[in-house]
Amino acid sequence: MTELANFTDKSNANTGDTRLNGLIGRRSRWGLTRRGWLISGSVLLAASIVIVLCIQPFLAVTQPVSSEVLVVEGWVADYVLEESARKVESRDYSMAYVTGGPLELGAPLSEYKTYAALSAAVLVSLGLPTYQVQAVPAPKVRRDRTFTSALALRTWFEKHDRLPSSFNVITAGAHARRTRLLFEKAFGDTCEIGVISVEDESYDPDRWWAYSAGVRGVVGETVAYLYARLFFREGADLKTDAESGENPSESSP
Repeated sequence: MTELANFTDKSNANTGDTRLNGLIGRRSRWGLTRRGWLISGSVLLAASIVIVLCIQPFLAVTQPVSSEVLVVEGWVADYVLEESARKVESRDYSMAYVTGGPLELGAPLSEYKTYAALSAAVLVSLGLPTYQVQAVPAPKVRRDRTFTSALALRTWFEKHDRLPSSFNVITAGAHARRTRLLFEKAFGDTCEIGVISVEDESYDPDRWWAYSAGVRGVVGETVAYLYARLFFREGADLKTDAESGENPSESSP
């Protein structure tokens, strides 16, 4: 009888109380103690601090390769274009190719209809000779603009038989790592691609979380990079040159 009672007690401890003819029941479970919560919280806090301190340098990577070809993302601010011009003028590069799709603001009032053409003209105004600057506009798309610009550049290189063995892409701040990734996806194994990140002047990169522009830029680029790394599929939502009305192979500053 004692053994039966002990078995019944153990069974109740394992299964818990039941109500409503067994439809609901209460079971015992393991859970974190106060000490467990304290340790778990400390680990999460430490991990969060490491991510906050390391994510901006991770995204704003600068890893150039040996090359005489510089690719400039046309949407960047003037200070990035000024740095691009200095690099070409110092004879680090013999040619600058400028990418970018249609202007999103002021196009009807501008003689330049794409970021590629506008920024190429800025580089020329900064002192670069026209023979060292080539605008390569991209078609209008609703998303994946960086990839589309890279694909338009590859098409231009192949059409004009100028595909280099390597080149460096110059861009702004935290956009750099995603830029290189998408250019690598567009070019595949055809050439080696490096990247140069010019410090974003809209916030202090060492304290990006203290600036609204820093939060928008770093958090946004983190999400965008994870999307590009994990979910991006080539060809999604792209328009052809004919559909967009752009001819990226024939533009010049």
